[in-house]
Amino acid sequence: MSSFTDYTENLVLNFLLTANTATRPTAWYVGLFTAAPSDTGGGTEVSGNAYARVVTGTITVSGTSPTNATNAAAIEFAAASGGNWGSIGWAGSFDASTSGNLLAWAALTTARTINDGDVLRIPAGDLDVTLT
Repeated sequence: MSSFTDYTENLVLNFLLTANTATRPTAWYVGLFTAAPSDTGGGTEVSGNAYARVVTGTITVSGTSPTNATNAAAIEFAAASGGNWGSIGWAGSFDASTSGNLLAWAALTTARTINDGDVLRIPAGDLDVTLT
């Protein structure tokens, strides 16, 4: 189950219900965490050892009640290099390749330990955001 952050909830409500400016992200990046983020942000994002957020690419939206958004193509991180990333238990969507705002996050179905030389890959259709 994915969770929108407080930042995203504020962005959506301002866009839908007020005349306030709401700047829409122009790109979405997937980040990985070794400790859970929350709706207020936080968590421990992986750093070092060739880690970098990966652009999500095309997102397809389908269905009603629930409506589901999912990645159209696989998302593949570069191999860990020079050390381990640790146990990855969560993924998040950001509006920037570094810094930026955490938009949504979720626990992985199964945590995965990434050691030196390992690659983490999210197959097409496996990164889902669902609204009911």
